Amino acid sequence: MTKVAVRRLGDISSFIRGITFKPTDVVPADTPSAVGCMRTKNVQTQLDISDVWSVDSGFVRRAEQYLEEGDVLISSANSWNLVGKCCWIPKLESATSFGGFVTALRGDENLVDRRYLYRWFASAGTQKTVRSFSRQTTNISNLDLKRCADLPVPLPSLVEQRRIAAVLDQVDTLRAKRREAIALLDDLAQSIFLDMFGDPDEGWLDVSVGELAVAGKNGIRTGPFGSQLLREEFTEEGVAVLGIDNAVQNEFAWSGRRFISTEKYRQLARYKVNPGDLLITIMGTCGRCAVVPDDIPLAINTKHLCCITLDRAKCLPEFLHSYFLMHPVSRRYLAQTAKGAIMAGLNMGIIKALPVRLPPLDLQQKYVSRVEKVRKVRAQQEEHLTALDELFESLQQRAFSGKLWDHEAA
Repeated sequence: MTKVAVRRLGDISSFIRGITFKPTDVVPADTPSAVGCMRTKNVQTQLDISDVWSVDSGFVRRAEQYLEEGDVLISSANSWNLVGKCCWIPKLESATSFGGFVTALRGDENLVDRRYLYRWFASAGTQKTVRSFSRQTTNISNLDLKRCADLPVPLPSLVEQRRIAAVLDQVDTLRAKRREAIALLDDLAQSIFLDMFGDPDEGWLDVSVGELAVAGKNGIRTGPFGSQLLREEFTEEGVAVLGIDNAVQNEFAWSGRRFISTEKYRQLARYKVNPGDLLITIMGTCGRCAVVPDDIPLAINTKHLCCITLDRAKCLPEFLHSYFLMHPVSRRYLAQTAKGAIMAGLNMGIIKALPVRLPPLDLQQKYVSRVEKVRKVRAQQEEHLTALDELFESLQQRAFSGKLWDHEAA
């Protein structure tokens, strides 16, 4: 059995710094001497070519500053959580350079398979290490390329490197297809909603959200403010406390669990959350919306949420949830009324006044029945994606710790 080598990253590849230019140097793409220039915005999970700047070719000082197929483009100056993020460079249609706080990692093809190198650099373990090498300045983190060059890279034979990269590519392709299927199901749910409610009948009522809540001051409410609930009053178990994280995905999800004691709950019982209540985030990441599930344990909501208990003889929670997120009237109202790109001005008064073109209850029920079938399929796809994500992470760990290597072939 042959021992597999571990090589220093700087010995098998090179970090290539991009060109230096200013936003004022950008020229139209059809300028005769223009070349495309990738920057941090283009470094996504896959190379994003939807918004590529162009500069005069005179800014490219060295031939190596043109991207090659198989380069790994790295965000080398960014916010602390994004520095080191990378993507694979496919074959590009025209000569393209790079700059704007990105760096290219180019493997020596005699020593390392470039796809294997990309998979290693993009792996969770390497990304975590690379981020720890960043140097924080006032507004940005800069990647320490010298420290990165000293990273040890497990290096089986080129044949084995290609096999490992192919295995990871295959699973990653399956993950991408699951994500595409989930996105299509989301589009289907939206299409069903807009088909049924986007062009309302003249006989539908014009009401506000406030009119759809149950009677009484607790129909629409926020959580306890100020000294009513202090952070030090949270406990390890007891009555659940719901916050932004439970609604931020636009569907209810458990995240970090928070609790208060039964004794504290007695003081805050008016903030109780019921099955079928609608939760809308009004602080932090505003404008997200979720329906509380039927199996919710005893819980209250925080001041970061507006909680709505609907009169279900008028309006079903699932309908209003979709209306809030998808209906043109709702989206237009929120865009005009709330301030800022993340709805920084969203509050309970705005939500109460939100106009609703209310269809008959039987039509709402028909919609809920149709969309529930879509959501069941979506939940299955989510489960499959979770399993594939776990498999991919496991394969990465095994691949770069030597457990996927064919040592005889190496």
